[in-house]
Amino acid sequence: MTSKTLVSVVLSALVLGAGPGAAQDMMFGGEEDQAYAANLWQVMVDMKLAGDGMIASFPYEGVEPHGMMLETFYTFATVGGHTGALVVKRNYGPEGVSVDEVLGDPGTHLGAYTVMFQREDGYDPDNQNWFWVKYLPDGSLDATPDGMALAGMVGKNADAGCIACHKGDPDYLFTTDASVTMMK
Repeated sequence: MTSKTLVSVVLSALVLGAGPGAAQDMMFGGEEDQAYAANLWQVMVDMKLAGDGMIASFPYEGVEPHGMMLETFYTFATVGGHTGALVVKRNYGPEGVSVDEVLGDPGTHLGAYTVMFQREDGYDPDNQNWFWVKYLPDGSLDATPDGMALAGMVGKNADAGCIACHKGDPDYLFTTDASVTMMK
């Protein structure tokens, strides 16, 4: 099973299996989240973290649900007048893809961008104000099989999803013990 399929199945189970009206109760994917994600995407393109001409780094071996090979970038960005920590993870596959294959032809192997952006105080104080989004390689939003956009508080108050998984690490990052939000 691919990482995209696994994430979609888990999120669908959350949305569809939580009972009547569950999709309306989810805290992600609405018009406001989609608009914010579009603004964030444009900032990432302008910073050369996504899209044509994006900067590259040396890929490393990944794990599900993100991808078999990853590149991760830590920086700061300004979206809508707010400056916050930005973590961009490029997810490459399929299983068995090598570093050389990704370096030689990243566009062929890019499966998705999974992104965390630390929004303004009060956005989601229970989860360090992180905004979560999963983009497809063309910048469109990935979605659950029933069409719910993967942007916003994905997995809040749920057993699976971005927040549910990342909540297991004190700073929600897993990849570093450095205080990324203090690296300004």
